[in-house]
Amino acid sequence: TLCQIAQPQIGVVSNIGPTHLERLGTMDKIVAAKQELVEALPEDGVAILNADDPLVAPMRHHTRARVFTYGLSDQADLWADEIASEGLEGMRFVFHYKGESIHVKVPLLGRHSAHTALRAAAIGLNQGMHWGEIVAGLQDNNTGLRLVAVPGPRGSIILDDTYNASPVSSLAALNLLDELSARRKIAVLGYMAELGSYEDEGHRKVGCRAADVADILIALDTRAKSIAEEAIACGLNAEAIHLVDSARQALDILQNIAQHGDTILIKGSRSMGMESIVAGLSVRAGSS
Repeated sequence: TLCQIAQPQIGVVSNIGPTHLERLGTMDKIVAAKQELVEALPEDGVAILNADDPLVAPMRHHTRARVFTYGLSDQADLWADEIASEGLEGMRFVFHYKGESIHVKVPLLGRHSAHTALRAAAIGLNQGMHWGEIVAGLQDNNTGLRLVAVPGPRGSIILDDTYNASPVSSLAALNLLDELSARRKIAVLGYMAELGSYEDEGHRKVGCRAADVADILIALDTRAKSIAEEAIACGLNAEAIHLVDSARQALDILQNIAQHGDTILIKGSRSMGMESIVAGLSVRAGSS
C-alpha cells in the first residue's frame, strides 16, 4: 500500500463523504480505505482526527499512534467557537487548546473553513510550532487557497471554487454564497464525479440548496441535469436556469449577463475543467 511505501509519522483524516463510491462501492469500503492510514502509523506517530465527523472519530480505536482530535466541540483536544464570517474579508473565530484561547482572523472564506484552519493548526502544534507561527501561517494571503474571490467582469465578484466538488463541498460553497451580500447571486455548478449510487441524490440535494440561494443557476454537463431539475422542484424559476454542455457555453452566458454587484460561484469536479470559466471571466474583467 501507499502507507507501506511512505511510512508516515503523522496521519490526518479530515472527513469522509460519498466521493469515490463509484470505485469502492460502499461507504464501509471508503471508511476502510481511509482508515488504512491511521492503522499504518507507528506507536511514536500521531493520528489527527476530525472529532465532528461520525465516520472519522471512531478511528481513534484503530491505531497504535497517539490520537489528537480537533473540532467545534470542547470534547476535542483543539477546538474552535465564536465563528463569524466577515464576508469576502474572511472570518474570525477563537481557538481553544489546553486552557488557552487564541483569537484569530483568517482570509479563509466560509464557515466550513474553520475546520481547515483547525486541521492546519493541529498539524502545526504536533510539529512543535508556536501559536505565533501558526497564526501567521493561517493569515498568509500567499497561501494557495482552494476557494478564493477574484474580480469578475463589469464589477462582479467570482468565487473560484473550481479545484474539485462533492455534495458536501458544494453545499458548503452554496452556504457561503448565501452568507454574502450581492445584487444577484449566480451559481455555476458542474457535474460531481465518482458518486456511484449516490449520484442522483447528491446532485438533487445540491440543486435544492441552489434554489434557496441563487437568483440564476447554470448547470454544466447533461449528467448534472438533476441539479437543474431539483432546483425547479424546490422553487427556482425555470427561466432562471441554464443547462449547458460545456464550460465554453457557461462562459458565454456569464459574459453576457454578469453585472456590477453580482457574485458568481463557480464549482464543479476537476474533470469539468471549470477553471477555464474563471480564466475567461478574469481576462474579460481586465479588459472591461
